[in-house]
Amino acid sequence: MTVLIRQTYSKLLPLIRFRRAAEILLRSIERPDAELSILLVDDAEMARLNKLWLKRPCPTNVISFGQQGADLPQPGNDLLGDIVISIDTARREAANAGINLEQRLEALLIHGLLHLLGEDHELGQAEAERMTRMEQALSDTLYKEKTMADLCINVDHVATIRQARGITEPDPVTAAGIVEIAGADGIVVHLREDRRHIQDRDVRLLRQTVKTRLTLEMAATDEMIGIAVDIKPDIVTLVPENREEITTEGGLDVVNLEKHLDKAVTRLHDAGIPVSLFVDPEQKQIEAAKQTGADCIEIHTGRYADAPSSETEDREFGQIVTMARAAGDLGLRVHAGHGLNYRNTARLAAVSEIQEFSIGHAVISRAVFVGMERAVREMLSLVKKGYLE
Repeated sequence: MTVLIRQTYSKLLPLIRFRRAAEILLRSIERPDAELSILLVDDAEMARLNKLWLKRPCPTNVISFGQQGADLPQPGNDLLGDIVISIDTARREAANAGINLEQRLEALLIHGLLHLLGEDHELGQAEAERMTRMEQALSDTLYKEKTMADLCINVDHVATIRQARGITEPDPVTAAGIVEIAGADGIVVHLREDRRHIQDRDVRLLRQTVKTRLTLEMAATDEMIGIAVDIKPDIVTLVPENREEITTEGGLDVVNLEKHLDKAVTRLHDAGIPVSLFVDPEQKQIEAAKQTGADCIEIHTGRYADAPSSETEDREFGQIVTMARAAGDLGLRVHAGHGLNYRNTARLAAVSEIQEFSIGHAVISRAVFVGMERAVREMLSLVKKGYLE
């Protein structure tokens, strides 16, 4: 899939969410490998293009230039064509309709895309009604598919600071309350077997106080499963543990642990607790996760986050995208986390298949300098909008 977006408009717009919308639409029309070009212009340029190509004396909101045969997929070279949108006109229309610019741009994108597929509302009433129905169907699909990913904040590192002094402060339970006030969608804690940071007391209090969603990360041991069954978090994420590691170093080897994990998933399901498996972005691990009966996977993003070069980062990003889509095709909900920060999260936030992010260290670290509420809100902006406000 290739979505090429170019702006000649004087004030450049953030385009992560717009690009994501275009990618969702290409998948919705079953053209995931197509190439689509989008040009965002002002009224003056739109008027020039209308006069040059369509013999119209004034600007319009959108025009489409289709490739020959663009309404049918072309093997190996699926070029849909070009969509040109006037930002000036779109902005006026958005204001008149009482909607935001993003919503209007998406509507014009859908309209232009249908023209590329051979639809034309100017051919008669029946054709116009058909195109309107198709626009509504694509709009409904886009709304459902682009629903913003959730951001859950891991407060383990607040407990790490507390445990460094062996006292009662700072309290991760208090931190979780501030995180929720700031707008996060959930709280994550990892109750490790060695209790190096989060304690049993923390998890029990969080179960009583968290108003959003509580995710309990843990190893698939009898002790931990018993604690989870007793406390009943909103979801359990099963993770590997190594007593010598500073933090979780990789995903579960689900392929070799499938029978053991299957039993753990069954026990948790019997207690009414949904289960996610923390896995590396590998096809065999994701397929094995599906076989355990897990509801969800959390993709380990460590290799992407720690990439030593832009080339490596691009490669790891592509692998995450491919595996997120593979997991979605298997009916698994997709989460992502590990090593994500204020530099690398926005790119992943544009991947529509990723429905939730688990982020901790970066947010707690930034909170030292700007406060917890601001640190959370800044990360929320990256996840929900694709840029810092």
